[in-house]
Amino acid sequence: DGVHPRLVECVKRAIVKTTQDFGVHDGLRTVAEQRKYVNSGASTTMNSMHLPQRDGFSHAVDLVPFIDGRLMWEWPPIYNIATAMAQAAHECKLALIWGGVWDRRFPEDFGNCSPKSMRSMVDGYTERRRKILLAAGKKPRVFLDGPHFEMRK
Repeated sequence: DGVHPRLVECVKRAIVKTTQDFGVHDGLRTVAEQRKYVNSGASTTMNSMHLPQRDGFSHAVDLVPFIDGRLMWEWPPIYNIATAMAQAAHECKLALIWGGVWDRRFPEDFGNCSPKSMRSMVDGYTERRRKILLAAGKKPRVFLDGPHFEMRK
């Protein structure tokens, strides 16, 4: 509820493309919920795409692997979900940003998508961000949010 219909369509396509079951952990959030996530360190911004955008919809979802009857934040199955989302986004002609690689458009900047290539993309992003942070004299702590997918125009 409250998520942009084009993103909902993409998620519905992705779930049938992957053998990795997943659940939508978060879609639309209130300002109070977002503040709680920022305060806990689970998010870094109050300018979240999970909040209602100008069109009234959330433009973000968090897709968490469902394993042995519960949601599990584990990278290997997240790569499978990301692969399915890349394929679905391509079919839906929907540009996304993935929280595993914040500086690339998803899927067009990813090339051939597979769980292995997704891991390589995350590794590459992590290295790029560390270099940028170190050059700026900051701690090289890279924020990754593998379950997160957001629409970009």
